[in-house]
Amino acid sequence: MTTREVIESYFECVNSGRWDDYVELFAENIVMQEQLLGRIEGKADLAKGIEGLRGNPDFHNYPLEIITEGNIGVALWNIKSPKPNGEMLDLKGANYYTVENDKITYFANFHDTKPFE
Repeated sequence: MTTREVIESYFECVNSGRWDDYVELFAENIVMQEQLLGRIEGKADLAKGIEGLRGNPDFHNYPLEIITEGNIGVALWNIKSPKPNGEMLDLKGANYYTVENDKITYFANFHDTKPFE
């Protein structure tokens, strides 16, 4: 798969709630810099970190633009999801990816964290 195809698969898995397939997009030794969860190392810790998302079928993360160059990719996105208090979360941000051998080996996201408080 190309870097773009891996990133497109990332969003397809998130938006269809296919979390097991989502985890499989990442390398065993993934390093993730996630603004809410902090630094995650390894696929097992990644799987633990997304447990809360598995129970939210209304969580959606829509890609707005995907840019790739070789094995590097950036995606601008828009998350829409109900918050526990009933308000709707509507947040834009960006992800940075490094892809090797069809797996995401490095991931970082960038967004305002205040809406999650």
